[in-house]
Amino acid sequence: MQGITTLSVFIISIILLSMLLISCTTSPGLPDRDFRQDMRDFVIKIADTAHVTDPSFIVIPQNGQELISLSKEPGEPLATDYITAINGTGREDLIYGYTEDNIATPITENEYMRNYLDVFESEGIEVLTIDYCSSIENMDNSYSQNELNNYISFAADQRNLTNIPKYPSTPYNVNSDDINAISLARNFLYLINSENFNSTQNFVDTVKLTNYDIIIMDLFHNEEIYTSNQIDKLKVKQNGGTRLVICYMSIGEAEDYRFYWDPSWDTVNPIWLDSENPHWPGNYKVRYWEQSWQHIIFGNDNSYLKKILDAGFDGVYLDIIDGFEYFEEL
Repeated sequence: MQGITTLSVFIISIILLSMLLISCTTSPGLPDRDFRQDMRDFVIKIADTAHVTDPSFIVIPQNGQELISLSKEPGEPLATDYITAINGTGREDLIYGYTEDNIATPITENEYMRNYLDVFESEGIEVLTIDYCSSIENMDNSYSQNELNNYISFAADQRNLTNIPKYPSTPYNVNSDDINAISLARNFLYLINSENFNSTQNFVDTVKLTNYDIIIMDLFHNEEIYTSNQIDKLKVKQNGGTRLVICYMSIGEAEDYRFYWDPSWDTVNPIWLDSENPHWPGNYKVRYWEQSWQHIIFGNDNSYLKKILDAGFDGVYLDIIDGFEYFEEL
């Protein structure tokens, strides 16, 4: 009798522990759905909404290149509606940074990513790559390897993206051309963390003295939004050529330092809020298919996208597109 009781207690303990672990990692009730198509639909809605205000507005999802295919292999059948909605695709860690910054990405992972990136290129979708490397040798190799693949690239010497790299002293493939489409660009600056700048004006005054063809930046410096006048000034390179200014926006995670964050969510989660990203404190996975989350991103006067459009950006750079992987794994 004692043995049965002990066994029963053990089994109950295991069940309770399993339930506790599940509740700590995600909110209950994960639906059975096509998470990839949910993300495609989300991106398409963002593009359609933006194009009502600005038909030339550029949409560039970062990572999650698997979404171009309706199967789980690169190639046919292609997600044609998704392809039509976007103008470019961003890819991190292609040459350096996949396992560790300044370390070459393993060949198998590089080839896997390029198989998808080349499908984008074949469909007329520009590929922008970001490698995380700091040695001159690796930065040179990053730029040359990406150019061989016909990708537009940026070698970031810091993963937190707080600075304009000192090397090279001028942007790779620098030019004075007028850039009014990403297909014309030959380089870009990825500078989405302005913590090293003491004001929005300091950021603008510094960045406008560069000759990058595209600037990818945040909408905010601390909690202050850049004005449309400031964004207009950034649209001219130091050498007089025009360029594109694209705004970063995460749609696959919520960030607790953004204007939309409600402190009450720290204790009572909205239906769309999931677990915290262990690698980026303050960033939370979201059930991006939920209308209440999408309402924060687009479709109303206080939405993230509306603020970006009002500031006069040429487009949006969408992060955590690969958020579907998190839910597929669950």
